[in-house]
Amino acid sequence: MEYIILIIFWVAWCALHSGMISQRFTIFLKQHLGLRYRYYRLFFNLLAMVTLIPPVWYGIHLRKHLLWQVEGFWTLLRWGLLAVAVVLSIAGAMKYDLRQFLGLRQIMTGRSAKALTASGQLDTTGILGITRHPWYLAALILVWAGSPAVYVSTLIVQVVLSLYLIVGTLLEERKLIVEYGAAYRDYQKRVSMLLPVKCLSCKAFWTSLSVLNRLRK
Repeated sequence: MEYIILIIFWVAWCALHSGMISQRFTIFLKQHLGLRYRYYRLFFNLLAMVTLIPPVWYGIHLRKHLLWQVEGFWTLLRWGLLAVAVVLSIAGAMKYDLRQFLGLRQIMTGRSAKALTASGQLDTTGILGITRHPWYLAALILVWAGSPAVYVSTLIVQVVLSLYLIVGTLLEERKLIVEYGAAYRDYQKRVSMLLPVKCLSCKAFWTSLSVLNRLRK
C-alpha cells in the first residue's frame, strides 16, 4: 500500500506539472490574465518546487528494501554518467536563456517565447546540434545515476520520472513544431530528440574520426 501511495504522489505531481504548462492551459491563462500572465512562469517554478517536497520526503521515508548497491565498475560508470549529465546541463545553459527559464525575463519584458534560447529563435548549433533536448537527457541520466543505492521506492520513482520526462519531451516537441513549423521538422530529421544516435551516422562525425585516426598514425 505504501508503494501505491508513492506512485500516486509522483503521478499527481507529474500530472500537475504537465497540466500547468500544457498549450491549452497556458493559452487559456493568457486570454484571462492579460498582462498578469508575465508572472506565471515564476509562479509555476515556485509551485513545482514546493509540491515536490511531499513525494520526495515520502520516497526517502520508504527506503527500506535495498535492491542494489552500486559498487566497483558500476561506481565508475555512475560517475561517468553524472559527468555527462553535468556537461549536458552546462552546454544547455550556454544555449538557453536562464532568465526566461526562471520566469524573470517574462516579468521584465512581458513577452515569452516558446523556445528557451536567448534569442527566442530556433538554434541548432553547439549541443543543440547533437541532441534537441540536452536538459531532458541530463535529467534522465540523473534519475538513473543519481543514487548510489537502488531501493524498491527508488526504482518506482525512476520509472515514473522516466516516463514523465519522455512524455514531457514529446509534448515540448509538439509546441516547437507549432512555433517553428517546417524548420523544426527539418531539425528533427537531422538531430536526435534525446540520445545522439543521428550524430553517430552523420558524415561530419565519421570524417572527424577518420582525421583523428590518421593523426594518431
